[in-house]
Amino acid sequence: MSGWIGVDLDGTLAHYDGWKGGDHVGEPIGAMLFRVKKWLADGREVRIFTARACVPEQVPHIEAWCLKHVGQVLPVTNIKDFAMIELWDDRAVRVMPNGGDPCCDRA
Repeated sequence: MSGWIGVDLDGTLAHYDGWKGGDHVGEPIGAMLFRVKKWLADGREVRIFTARACVPEQVPHIEAWCLKHVGQVLPVTNIKDFAMIELWDDRAVRVMPNGGDPCCDRA
């Protein structure tokens, strides 16, 4: 399958319990880190999809976190494109295509 998988950083891939500055990224969330490493081992493209990318000075901190915990630097973006096939995010609500209704109850 071609395309890339977007993974949110704070609260999805890294523990988040409030803003502590752009140079702070929380500890990895084990289940999501395992999933990302599996996708990479399977040859899938994974990108960090985070609002932090709006501030270019924060990107090197995210890249360093990825190198330390994922084992490689992942692309960091806040922009969707036509090649994005999935988005894993703690704030997203999935809706029925062309309907607008949620697919499940919001937690």
